[in-house]
Amino acid sequence: MKTYMPKNETFQREWIHIDAEGMTLGRLASTIAKVLMGKHKPTFTPHEDCGDFVIVTNANKFVATGRKLEQKLYSSHSGYPGGFKQVVMKDMLAKHPIRILEKTVKGMLPHTRLGDNYYRKLKVYSTPNHPHTAQKPRTLELSSKGELRYGN
Repeated sequence: MKTYMPKNETFQREWIHIDAEGMTLGRLASTIAKVLMGKHKPTFTPHEDCGDFVIVTNANKFVATGRKLEQKLYSSHSGYPGGFKQVVMKDMLAKHPIRILEKTVKGMLPHTRLGDNYYRKLKVYSTPNHPHTAQKPRTLELSSKGELRYGN
């Protein structure tokens, strides 16, 4: 008896829509990472890209718990002397609201070439509209306990 290992060509990829309005940032990001990797499917294979495409709308309307808006720092360094910069989450939300969710999800994905492929399947928008209606995305809802539920 051999173990069945599905190939990359056999995976059925879906488009999944998630509305981020009123959702906690960490729970939302971990759910998105799980769907991008395909861990919600019974055919999950660790060494293959078997995840779905994810469309996130209203990305600027997430909820940050505690005092993260005032205390959470995003750091970067240009590589030059004096090139270290830090931005508070509140300022990042005002200037680039999409980057917060993108950075959070990217941090939860594997830091390999496979993780880069997962990240390319993430589409984030700060408005309730998105240009992917032709793909007929299914709506995914997150329950209060963190369980996945499909809306339609």
